[in-house]
This record gives sequence, structure tokens and C-alpha cells, in this order.
Amino acid sequence: MKIIRPILFFVALAMTGNIFAQNNLGKQAKEDLLQKTSFGGYVIGKASANDQDIYGSNKSHTNFDLRLARLYVDGKVLDFKYKFQMEMNGVSGTSKEKGPRIVDAWAEWVRYKFLNIRFGQFKRAFTFENPMNPWDIGFGSYSQLIDKLAGMNDRVGEHSSNGRDIGLQLQGDFLPIGKDNHNFVHYQVGVYNGQGINHSDENRSKDIIGGVYVYPVKNLAIGAFGWTGEYSKNGINVDRNRMAVGLKYEADWTVRAEFAVSEGHKVDDYESDGTLKNGTSDKADAWYIAVGAPLSKKCKVYAKWDVYRDNKEWNTQKSLYCLSANYYFCKNLKLQANYNYTCDKTTAGDSHYNTVDLQLYWRF
Repeated sequence: MKIIRPILFFVALAMTGNIFAQNNLGKQAKEDLLQKTSFGGYVIGKASANDQDIYGSNKSHTNFDLRLARLYVDGKVLDFKYKFQMEMNGVSGTSKEKGPRIVDAWAEWVRYKFLNIRFGQFKRAFTFENPMNPWDIGFGSYSQLIDKLAGMNDRVGEHSSNGRDIGLQLQGDFLPIGKDNHNFVHYQVGVYNGQGINHSDENRSKDIIGGVYVYPVKNLAIGAFGWTGEYSKNGINVDRNRMAVGLKYEADWTVRAEFAVSEGHKVDDYESDGTLKNGTSDKADAWYIAVGAPLSKKCKVYAKWDVYRDNKEWNTQKSLYCLSANYYFCKNLKLQANYNYTCDKTTAGDSHYNTVDLQLYWRF
């Protein structure tokens, strides 16, 4: 009996401590959920004009557009970060599927810097520019490389997916160096359905996308990316095998440059019976060079050379020469003026034309 009583005492003490710890854990989770959750959104309005000769068409040379309208909730609870974001502009049910829809819905375990695990719907781990927020790229739109080869409006025929897909991703940073102790290596690799946002898988394969980049100094990244997988639509499967290299320097000055190659046909390259049309190509490439310079604390100007070749040949080249000025009235309100000169060898009509637009960014 003398032995049993101390044992019962310690068992009771352990159970009490366990209950106390669970209560504290639950209390901490509730506090994190309340204190570290934020709600917000942003809107980008656009007015544009171009001088392209459209040969008797009734299409307007000027346009007012709501480029983006998004609402989001994000935060952190315990060792998990999460985000849910919806795009609200557009008309639901159109052929481009640009209506109210979910663009982000993910949770990520972030206990260790060298290993984060993300699951859900999020940006593909391909290129430097694709993961960037529209507020930060400096221009009125993403580069053609991102649009055609990173899943914005992908060349294969995938529905507009804002560079996102559904899957599981590992990423992390390690090997701190320098006086500032910044991490030298960043990696990210993911397994995705391959069908874009809000779509289930349509084939037996999964897309594997990843990137590794190094930071010789704090704000300079040099990286390489790879993508292998398949896309399926209307019973037709097409390959997506891509590689990209680039560098990114982001501070007061900005320098970004990327080059990508792609191998794989488009869905439209096939007849309805699955036979390949004559004269099609499974090759494409793209590159851009962008530089940004601060004029003042509130104003930054950018210039970019942006090229996409749909068949990896000069006669399928579309080149954009871009200038942009960004003026911040405050942190959450920005006015952007853009000028693009377009040289498009793929069109039989007016292949050289100018476009100007004015975009107002605000967030809350």
C-alpha cells in the first residue's frame, strides 16, 4: 500500500499536468487565431489606349477595366500559416473562366526554416516573377514568360490559373552566411495536379516543379527551375517539360532577368481525333530583362525588354519594350503609368503599335 500511494500520486500529477498543457495549448491556439489573422483586399483599376490598326473592326482603341479585385484572409496559428484569397472581378462562366473564384487556399507548417510543408492551392514553384504580388513587379502586367510558361494563361491551353495549381510543396532556407547572417540557399519543390486552379486531376501523372537558388549577398538571388508533367483537356494529353534560369536583385534598385525554354505541344495542335496537325511545333522560349531605379522615396521607374517565341523561331517572336513609373501616395495607394511598344511577328495585321495605360492600385 505504501508503494501504491506514491505511484497513484505521480499518475494523478501527470494527468493533471497533461490536462493543463492541453488547456494551455488550446488557449494559445485561440489567441493566435484571434491575434494573428488579418482580413484585407486590393483593387487595381485600369484605363488604356493603343494605336493598333484593326482594319475596319468595331473594336475600341480605348478601354476602362477592373484589372483585379481580390479579398483575402491570412494568418498564423501555432506552427501553421494559412491563406484564403478570392478574385471577385470578371463574369463567371465565360470561356476564360475569369469570374469570382478561389485563387489561394492553403495551409503551411513553418516550424523549421529549413523545411516548410504547404498543401492546397497556391503559386507554382517556377521562376522568380511568378510568385511575386502584382504590387511588386513594377509593371502593368507580368512578363510574357510568366503569362505563357508559368501558368497564367498557359500556352498549352490551360484555363487562366494565375500561375497556380493544387498540390503539396516543400520549401526552406539554410546555410546562413555573411555579417548579416542571411541564408545562402533557398529551395522549393512541389507535386501538383497539373490542371490549374479549381480543377481536379485529369490524367495519371502529376506535375513536378522545383527551384533552387543561392544568395551570394542578401538581396541578390541566382536560380534555376524545372518543370515536368502533363496537361489534359478534351481527351488530349500534352507534355509540359520546362527549364528556366534567372537572377533577381530587389532593394532600392531592381534588376530581374529570366530565360525559359518549353517542350510540349498545345491542345489546339491536335485534331479532335487526336492526330497532330501539320506545321505545329512543340518548342517555345521566352526571356526578359527588367531594371528599376528610384527617383525619390515615393517614385520608382522601370524599363523592360520582354520577348516570347511561340515556336522557338524568330518568325513567331513577340517583343515588348516597356517603360513604367510607380508613384506611392502612401503604402496602400499607388498610381502607375505604363508605355509598351509592341512588335508582334505572329499577326498578319498591324504588328507594330503603341499602348499606354494608367493603373490605380489600392488596398485595405
